[in-house]
Amino acid sequence: MITDVVVLAAGKGTRMYSQRPKVLQDLGGRPLLQHVLESAGALSHVRHIHVVLGHCADAVRAHFEGWNLHWWLQDGQRGTGDAVAAAAEGFADAQRILVLYGDVPLLQAKTLQEFLDTIAERELGILTGVLQAPQGYGRILRDGTDTILGIREERDCRDEDERRITEVNLGVMILPVAELRSWLPRLQPHNAQGEIYLTDVVTLAVSERVPVRAFCLADPTEASGVNDALQLEAVERLYQKRRLEALMRSGLRVRDRSRVDIRGDFRCGEDCSLDVNVVCEGSVHLGKGVRVGAGVHLKDVSVADDVEILPYSVIEGAQLGQGARVGPFARIRPRSVIGAAAHIGNFVEVKAVELGAGSKANHLSYLGDARIGAGVNVGAGVITCNYDGANKHHTEIGDGVFIGSDSQLIAPLQVGAGATIGAGSTITRDVPEGGLTLSRSPQRYVAHWRRPTKKTRD
Repeated sequence: MITDVVVLAAGKGTRMYSQRPKVLQDLGGRPLLQHVLESAGALSHVRHIHVVLGHCADAVRAHFEGWNLHWWLQDGQRGTGDAVAAAAEGFADAQRILVLYGDVPLLQAKTLQEFLDTIAERELGILTGVLQAPQGYGRILRDGTDTILGIREERDCRDEDERRITEVNLGVMILPVAELRSWLPRLQPHNAQGEIYLTDVVTLAVSERVPVRAFCLADPTEASGVNDALQLEAVERLYQKRRLEALMRSGLRVRDRSRVDIRGDFRCGEDCSLDVNVVCEGSVHLGKGVRVGAGVHLKDVSVADDVEILPYSVIEGAQLGQGARVGPFARIRPRSVIGAAAHIGNFVEVKAVELGAGSKANHLSYLGDARIGAGVNVGAGVITCNYDGANKHHTEIGDGVFIGSDSQLIAPLQVGAGATIGAGSTITRDVPEGGLTLSRSPQRYVAHWRRPTKKTRD
């Protein structure tokens, strides 16, 4: 069968109270709509993916520039039936469509594929679930022989018996296109919302003896939707729980999965561990045996084997070499490369720095726009003064250099291999290889100097 997917993403998302379109709200580091499109794109035997837009259509389309998608515009917010009709020209020569929603991001490709494989040609399929608290959902109406008769939206329930029905419509449907062509023009807004409901095609299908089959989800939370910030947070927690469980089944050690967030592309080797309150964003790749301490924030980071990242360190856009040690309370900024077995210690900040193998900056230093060789020791309080108020300048430090505490290196500057810079020095000219370089003011002693004292009030 020729199957197309139609994703309804035209809603304004008024209850989000946000200038950003609802389908572009963030879930696990990616927009809600992207989760839906990735699941749709993983399905077998799907020909086209159509996306129906409305509110902020240009912004949504721009975000997915380069994706193989067919875009359609719903002119006005007149309900789900009207939204599907907006894309009807695109799927006219398909045999069936799978209707998804841009604000229902947790449905997995495996679930959707099973749904597609269950529904036969010329059948109408409904994704349902059984909820103990069905408030807010349309109820599945059945007769005494369990045959589906229709879907009743909660606001349109005729009595308490209908409201007490626990089998609900989860929104996702598979529709035969040949029959849908005649159904769509017959849908009418005869409901409390004054909208054209796609679910009304079920009643038409029953009247025309088109088979209607329900596919009941074992875990209805997989079809959780997002209408406001509270629901977004709830879906985020469901997403994180599922993501962490999958990683842990693959061997990742997590101290408490309720206190770790993975937002983006995360991969790790064997024997990696994450302590509590770790956040990983963007592309984070960990080698084998990586230990990440409490409160660490990683964003777009590549970490080699046997690295230890101590608590409350922030690392972004960087590479950490094998056996490196970072933190605690360290900050590594973009374009930094930390060499094998190198150490970045507490309250050290580096930016656009190449730190050679075995080099150490263990305390209270700022290193920026520098290339630092292997086996270098950077003392406490050392600063590379890389900014003159208008431009950034580079510092080059050779292998085996020892830089004493509280020294300032005024870039542009080159420090030769094996050089020693005495503590408290301000270095403004290139330093030759080997030997000792220092700059100090003479020490003075004032014999009869007295400290100031506080004035007493009369």
